[in-house]
Amino acid sequence: MLKADKSDKKIVAIGGGHGLGRILSSLSNYGSQVTGIVTTTDNGGSTGRIRACQGGIAWGDMRNCINQLITEPSVGSMIFEYRFKGNGELDGHNLGNLMLTALDNLCIRPLEAINLIRDMLNVETQIIPMSEHPSDLAAFTHNGEIISGETSVDELQEIPKRLFLEPAVPATKEAIEAINDADLILLGPGSFLTSVMPVLLLRDLGLALKNCNAQIAFITNLDKEHGPAGKMSLETMLHWCERAMNGRKIDTIITDKPQPELAQRFNLQIEDLASNNHEWRHDRDKLKHAIDKLIASR
Repeated sequence: MLKADKSDKKIVAIGGGHGLGRILSSLSNYGSQVTGIVTTTDNGGSTGRIRACQGGIAWGDMRNCINQLITEPSVGSMIFEYRFKGNGELDGHNLGNLMLTALDNLCIRPLEAINLIRDMLNVETQIIPMSEHPSDLAAFTHNGEIISGETSVDELQEIPKRLFLEPAVPATKEAIEAINDADLILLGPGSFLTSVMPVLLLRDLGLALKNCNAQIAFITNLDKEHGPAGKMSLETMLHWCERAMNGRKIDTIITDKPQPELAQRFNLQIEDLASNNHEWRHDRDKLKHAIDKLIASR
């Protein structure tokens, strides 16, 4: 197995939810050299209910990433992961979401709230919200409608014409700094339209990606998504990413399937990435090997 020189390599992973958490946990041995830039536009589940009554950014994807990075179970981690059950208003709420909301309401920057939780749970990997200002994902459809909210975008019957953020908000300055300093930037895996794309839709972050010196790699999902993203070809997804990055080209595709139609434009790194128990889920050790191999090839 190829071993990357981890002494000074800085990696930024972009996305949300389970996919980004999987990547970050596979790279946990890189410690603070890894930064996750996390989407903050979710409006479903516990997160959506909190946003509806309290406002603020969506905490669910960041909580999910932190959960996957906890290596030493503790009373603190049990509290952070606890989900209420029953028939009352707390049913379905995750205590971690409520803790992060409470810290935010105490006039602490969202990033500072995350760092407090990271310190409590001994999580070294940096976790940065894409923006510290609330915003929702929205879409233009081909018949001229505007659809607002991640859950509504996921329920579309066709690929939207275009996505945008409403309102337009600035990226967290630490996210821009992380991109400027990165040696490798990873897009995906995960829900393409609602996890990967929202981060890229931030104007200043898209410009930072255009001008950065890092290698940019796209990691494909192992199975077709449900919803409109499942109707998109890989080539279309790559085009959407490059358009959001102001024409910056993606360097490498890490995938489990041959992609002969893309071989002339991209460096293809074909790997066995699937978990032995769940073929649709990326195996952490296999992801780590693939990324180590990519870094070693530079």
